[in-house]
Amino acid sequence: MLAGTSVAALAQTNTPGARKLSLDDCIQSALEKNLDMRIARINPPMALTDVQAAYAGYDPSLTAAGSHSFAESGGGFNSQIGTATFATKADDNAFNSSLGGLMPWGLNYTVQGNASQTYGSAGPQAPFDAAVGSASFSLKQPLLKNFWIDATRLNIKVAKNRLKYTDLGLKQTVMTIVTTVEQAYYNLIYARENVTVQEKAVELAAQLVVENRKRVEFGALAILDQEQAESQEASSRAALIAAKGSLVTQQNTVKQLITDDYAAMEPVELQPTASLGAPVRVFDRQISWNKGLTERPDLLQAKLDVERQGITIKYNYNQLFPELDVLGSYGHNAGGTAITEFDQAIDQAIQGSRPFYSYGGQLTFPIGNISARATYKKSKLAMEQYVLTLKKLEQTIIITIDNDIVQARSSYEQVAATRAAREYAAEALAAEQKKLDNGKSTTYTVLQMQRDLTTARGNEIQALANYNNALAQLSLDEGTTLQRLGINVEVMK
Repeated sequence: MLAGTSVAALAQTNTPGARKLSLDDCIQSALEKNLDMRIARINPPMALTDVQAAYAGYDPSLTAAGSHSFAESGGGFNSQIGTATFATKADDNAFNSSLGGLMPWGLNYTVQGNASQTYGSAGPQAPFDAAVGSASFSLKQPLLKNFWIDATRLNIKVAKNRLKYTDLGLKQTVMTIVTTVEQAYYNLIYARENVTVQEKAVELAAQLVVENRKRVEFGALAILDQEQAESQEASSRAALIAAKGSLVTQQNTVKQLITDDYAAMEPVELQPTASLGAPVRVFDRQISWNKGLTERPDLLQAKLDVERQGITIKYNYNQLFPELDVLGSYGHNAGGTAITEFDQAIDQAIQGSRPFYSYGGQLTFPIGNISARATYKKSKLAMEQYVLTLKKLEQTIIITIDNDIVQARSSYEQVAATRAAREYAAEALAAEQKKLDNGKSTTYTVLQMQRDLTTARGNEIQALANYNNALAQLSLDEGTTLQRLGINVEVMK
């Protein structure tokens, strides 16, 4: 897995401390250590072994056997015809071997040879000693069924198709994890800045409490106003505690994505080095749709499903045909006395003085062929289903990208609106604070202005986070995440 330029990997430590992280740091660490990523990386090598196993259909098979046998029978005298039979005994040593297999065009071949040596006697005056053997090969070539595709070729084509499928699956996993890391990083920035917003809210509330106490001491303010300010301060501190809790939770989310040893990283405080911005993006539906319909790995996987089913249909259609095979064989016999240790047999085999051959054809026609016809029909229906599923996915991609663009545009507009709202809220609070100092306003109004400013600040950073998350999601749905971030995924085979 190669991911852009190398950046410093996150060092695991048991010592609590702060760790500054860029988005590139997080992505690089996730590519190396994310457990879902490591699990997904195993799928392509596993699919490659399936391809290798499919080629085993072409592996030749070698068989060799040897045996020894002995037989003895007793003699006797037949009184009816007045003849005697002699006792016999025979020793036989035999050896045979064969080599057979399948060729890529469907040809079945077998090469075989055998030899035997027999010696013994049929009475004291009739010893015998002989050696025989033969060497031959036979061929069988389908002309209809199993001619343009057979089970082995089907398995190989499907295995290659699934290898491409798992490669795309890995790419989809990388894109999804990278997008999740990116969005988690933006949410972490938001969580940290939200803590700052709540801290400022506490400062404003605490400052107002101090000022109101002085006004109460001088009799310029009622006790109720003081209590209202103290209540606001307590509420602001509660909101700060909640924000800090959310920050810890978001840090844990990022840690889970970028490490395979959470226990070692748990004490570390993550500090993003980036800040939330609002980069201008020109949106074009047609361009985004075109990207989504050509580059998304899940769509390419759906097309591979259609391709695989096409291979299956081709095989099932071929199985409808009768078996018409051309058969042929050729070989040599040999024989001689075993006393010369097979010399005569070997000479005859070399000279080819005892050849034999055969050729012909064989037709096997399944009457009815119900199973093959039903299987072919089912595979065509499955193809229709796969095509409709592909069409549905294409429509879903178009709608999803359309919604993403709407969300991104809306978020961008909200950034400007929330920024203006925050500026107006700050100015309104400053003006109202001056009015309170001059006795022309109330504590309740100032407290409301403080709450409005805190809300406006929170809305602004939330809008920035939403906009960046929307851009990341649009890139994922277009299938351009890796290109946008300069990540190259290479599956090692």
